[in-house]
Amino acid sequence: MKYYSTNRRTPEVSLREAVVASMAPDNGLYMPERIERLPDAFFDGIARLDLHRIACRVADAFFGEEIEPETLRHIVRDTFCFDIPVVRVDDGIWALELFHGPTMAFKDVGARFMARILSHFIEGRDDEHPVTVLVATSGDTGGAVANGFLGVEGIDVVVLYPKGRVSDIQEKQFTTLGRNVTALEIEGTFDDCQRLVKSAFADTELKRRMRLTSANSINVARFLPQTFYFFHAYAQLRAQGVISPIVVSVPSGNFGNLTAGLFARRMGLPVDRFIAANNANDTFYEYLRTGSYRPRPSVPTLANAMDVGDPNNFARILDLYGRSLDALRADVAALRCDADQIRATVADTFARTGYLLDPHGACGYRALRDGLRDGETGIFLETAHPAKFVDTVESIIGRPVEIPQRLQEFVKGKKRTVALGAEFEAFKEYLLSR
Repeated sequence: MKYYSTNRRTPEVSLREAVVASMAPDNGLYMPERIERLPDAFFDGIARLDLHRIACRVADAFFGEEIEPETLRHIVRDTFCFDIPVVRVDDGIWALELFHGPTMAFKDVGARFMARILSHFIEGRDDEHPVTVLVATSGDTGGAVANGFLGVEGIDVVVLYPKGRVSDIQEKQFTTLGRNVTALEIEGTFDDCQRLVKSAFADTELKRRMRLTSANSINVARFLPQTFYFFHAYAQLRAQGVISPIVVSVPSGNFGNLTAGLFARRMGLPVDRFIAANNANDTFYEYLRTGSYRPRPSVPTLANAMDVGDPNNFARILDLYGRSLDALRADVAALRCDADQIRATVADTFARTGYLLDPHGACGYRALRDGLRDGETGIFLETAHPAKFVDTVESIIGRPVEIPQRLQEFVKGKKRTVALGAEFEAFKEYLLSR
């Protein structure tokens, strides 16, 4: 399997090259040369398969030509030390709970998988410099990546995050670890952090003197494993006897999850359509509505992990659909949720059903509820545990939220960061001085 750049101005590369480099030399994002459609027999029997067997089959379609079967199975087993259950919330509406991993956010899947893939590719190599993983985070990515790569030999992790724009618990998950993890507190927005990472990959001197890669969803080894849980969700609904058409609502951000879902659909997953749930950072919503893509600086919201004004994976979505707006509109709708609607959705859902949403899941649930048609069954992605946003959620429901033990352990740690402005030269100087 070869991987090509979305900008199509550079030669195709191997999986190893795509993972280690993260971005193509022409600043495009890597895409697999083909998307394998899985056989009907796989879907006929999927209700009897567990997460591990599903993930191994899907992983083989993308990674199997370059990674030995037993090694790939080991990577999958080691990634999933947790389950990803589908939970009924309302009539015809189910939550795909992606927060049962070590950092209690969906990014545990992609980050843990990528850490193991990257470790496999560099194992035994005697390169002079370690691999430096750069990752920009609006909240959950930093914790998942930092913990996924913690202590991995030959890999250093540098997390960039916007000062004052992530929750306290999210911040503690990547600023208290030490060892091979460094946190950079950037005076700016998430988009500034993302711009710094992209600029580093485009800088000739940095590429010559350092071995850089990224663990954001720009890396194929980060976003492709996210296809696994779409198949697993479908399997669970079929095991529950659900036969109606399925619609999936995905909270927005960098659109790695939506891209993974669209890949799963191309592989044959019987999902009728997707809903992209946007907050006030509604670049994609506006694109579907007007046909014009107008990236802009992100604005802070209650759903901070969705605060992205120029989503990376938009380029992959355009490439997947041959830049056809009509084709994209046929498969994906977009709805927008403001702060008042998020609060109302968290409060109402908890009062009616006892199910506690986090702000991002609330966006997904609201968009699904408003966009679901008669006769359809809906799944929304509950991307993080509500306790990660404890102050926000408690203020909405008016009662304490229990903080799981694994989150409490992070809270006890001492914050250690390096403060930087949003200028690239200062960031470059820091990287070269390490």
